[in-house]
Amino acid sequence: MKTLSMTSLLGGLMLFSAPAFATSTTSIPAFEASITAAKSPSSPGGTTVLRSEIRTALDAFLNDTGGVYGVDSAERAYLTTRLNDTPFQQSLTGTAAKYFADFYEVNDAVFTGYPLNLYPVTQTPAVLFGATGSFSSARIYEGYVPNGQGFANQQTLGEAFSNAFGPQASIFEPITVRELIGQLSVYSYNVDEVEGAVAYITQISRNSNRLYTTGWSCRGCGAPGYTQGFAIAAVSTDRRFVRMISVTTYAD
Repeated sequence: MKTLSMTSLLGGLMLFSAPAFATSTTSIPAFEASITAAKSPSSPGGTTVLRSEIRTALDAFLNDTGGVYGVDSAERAYLTTRLNDTPFQQSLTGTAAKYFADFYEVNDAVFTGYPLNLYPVTQTPAVLFGATGSFSSARIYEGYVPNGQGFANQQTLGEAFSNAFGPQASIFEPITVRELIGQLSVYSYNVDEVEGAVAYITQISRNSNRLYTTGWSCRGCGAPGYTQGFAIAAVSTDRRFVRMISVTTYAD
């Protein structure tokens, strides 16, 4: 059985491939090479770095080989210098700079998750945001990190997702509300359903602008065979409260 129209999640982005390990000896040169290419006059943004280009460049820190999982301390130190590099930041578009800052914040080189326990909401998607089609079977969990015990970083989001939903998530990637609408619209042609889902999700992130997406896949999770899908995480201003919604896009 197939659920929803199955093309490839987010146009074939790397979300379904489990992130490899990264090491600064190769990731930093790869990042710099991508930035040099992005600043080429012949690139899509000319000498200005676009959001799509900075996303591609930063992927080098997640998809390299060797070292520790995700962004390590050496890579984090390098990204700190880039965050504080005024000429570099001025070479980015506004949305590209926002992506860099969001990526830097969530990938903080802390590899012990903070205590974020997510619990299922009591009402259905139909009641919560008027889902009548593709998202009517979405699973929604939410919860918070106790005061003074941490916040939602990459490790915490990944652990909380797996504990709540079962499958292991890929990397949580920052997205904008516009990108969220685009992602949801791939799987539902019902404008009211999409707008309702966006409004419900962003109740949590409205003031913080902290939205993340990830992909997941699993065998034997809620179906006899293989299932896959995506999840959205909305994080509050203090980075303690998180609402996650998981959508299955394929099952056999």
